Amino acid sequence: MAISHAILAVLLESSCSGYDLSKQFAGSVGFFWHATQQQIYRELTKLQEQGYASAEVIRQEGRPDKKVLSITETGKDYLRNWIQEPLDVSPFKDELLVKIFAGELVPKVTIIKQLENHYIQHKVTLDTYLSIENQFFAEPNNLSLAEKYRYLTLQKGISHETEWLAWCDRAIKFLCEDESPD
Repeated sequence: MAISHAILAVLLESSCSGYDLSKQFAGSVGFFWHATQQQIYRELTKLQEQGYASAEVIRQEGRPDKKVLSITETGKDYLRNWIQEPLDVSPFKDELLVKIFAGELVPKVTIIKQLENHYIQHKVTLDTYLSIENQFFAEPNNLSLAEKYRYLTLQKGISHETEWLAWCDRAIKFLCEDESPD
């Protein structure tokens, strides 16, 4: 997957400025596809050059002109074709798991602290997802089809974070069962 697909998916929701797109990206597909603001702006230029996105300049008094970006029909076709392509499972990469795999090199408490830190981070993310669910998806059976797809991605995020919390909890307990200091 390229960042272009993620940006077009956000533009599919609504036209917006590059700044607003960057904020919307962070609060939607950014939860599962990370991109910096610089990467987003660079890709937006390419998308416009390829005809997948267009920009309308909105004049503003006392402020710089605003460029509002929209996905074009060509962009929708590009995204539609990409969605229909078969895909393989994404490779799984996690720095914490590599550290744990080689954890014998450090005191056990170091790994436990890493796990506790991850637990806190995953708890914050889960709380964010649950807040989004409560705010925007309180009645899932009454959602439009587009909202149902977004809800499904949120449910996967909730499941992912819930499993991380459970795994961190199990790992900490497992390591604490053996009370030897190493």
